[in-house]
Order: sequence, then structure tokens, then C-alpha cells
Amino acid sequence: MKRFIPYFFFLLFSIPVSVKAQFETYKDSVVQLYGVVMSADSLQGLPSVSIMVKGRNQGTLTNDQGVFSIVVLKGDQLEFTSVGYKPKLVTIPKNLDGNQQSMIQLMVQDTVYLAATIIKKYPTRQEFERDFANVKVPDDQQEIARQNLSEANRRALLSIYPSDGREATNYYFKQNQRKYYSAGQLPPQNIFNPLAWAEFIKAWKRGDFKNQ
Repeated sequence: MKRFIPYFFFLLFSIPVSVKAQFETYKDSVVQLYGVVMSADSLQGLPSVSIMVKGRNQGTLTNDQGVFSIVVLKGDQLEFTSVGYKPKLVTIPKNLDGNQQSMIQLMVQDTVYLAATIIKKYPTRQEFERDFANVKVPDDQQEIARQNLSEANRRALLSIYPSDGREATNYYFKQNQRKYYSAGQLPPQNIFNPLAWAEFIKAWKRGDFKNQ
């Protein structure tokens, strides 16, 4: 037991020394940065400029006079962005002396060319109908629309795609209507129904039974 007592006191006193050394190293790399962001042409303070530390979720905004304050590490990169100005990327030098620094950042206006705005009077109903009727539609698009609207194509799509909620509900109500119509008696036979025969002949002419 006596052998472990010197080691215990050695560890007890060496841990604070190592923690203090690490703290001193980290403390030397921290910088309290004060600064002001101004326009390069007028030297006026720019408010609401976003200042973000690149690679970390840390940042701040300038006040009404363009002044800001942020804690960074030596070697960090600060990105200055503002609407109407070109973004600026600044690297904090690693060989700075001290833990408090100040800076002045100038930002250059970013020229944006917008397309010209043409204002015309509201078209009348006759002008709209005339322009709509004279619209040139390519032949290939007309052919695609004609094929999509053909009866054969619509029936083929109807047999492939499932019914939506509205169609399923209507089908369910029709089935119940037929069941309640003949409740308590024999259901009617469509073999004697002339309307059913007419629908059968139309379907036979269309070739519905061949597709099946």
C-alpha cells in the first residue's frame, strides 16, 4: 500500500499541470475580434452584414453602424455576405499577438443586370380570343394530344390504371343500387333488355372483346 502513495500524489499534482498547459495553449489561440464593415465607395457602415466562421455553425451580424464583435480562433476564415455586395472571405492569421484584435472590412457593390420590364395594357376579350386561335402548335404535339385523346387509348389506360376514390365510390353505390332494386325478387335478366343489347352491339363493333 505504501508503494502506491507516491504514485497517487504524483498523479494528483500532474493532472492540474497538464490541464493548465492545455488551457494556456487554447487560450493563446482564441481571439476576441472587433470590427466595422463599410462600403468601399462611400465608407458608410453597412448594417445587417452576415459574418460566418467557415466550417463552423458560428456567426454574427453587424449593427446599424456596421460594428460587430465575434470570438474566433487563429487560422479561422470569416465570410462576409450582404445583399447587393460581393462576398468576402478573410483568413485570421495564426501569428497574431494577443487575444484582442480589431479590423475594418470594406465591401464592394455587386452589379446585377436585370431584364427590362415591359408594361402593356390589359388585353381585351377579342384580342385574347384572336391570339389564342392563332397560336402555332407544333405538329408533333398535336399528334401526341390526338393519340392521348383517342377512344382506344383512353380505354387501354382505363384498363391499366386503378380507379380513384371517386370512381370506386360511384361503382360501390351502383352495385348497391342494383342489389336493392331487385331485393326480394329475382334480378332482371339483361338478355331481354333492348338497351343492354344495344350496348353489346356497340362494344362488339368497337372490338372490346378482341382486346380482352
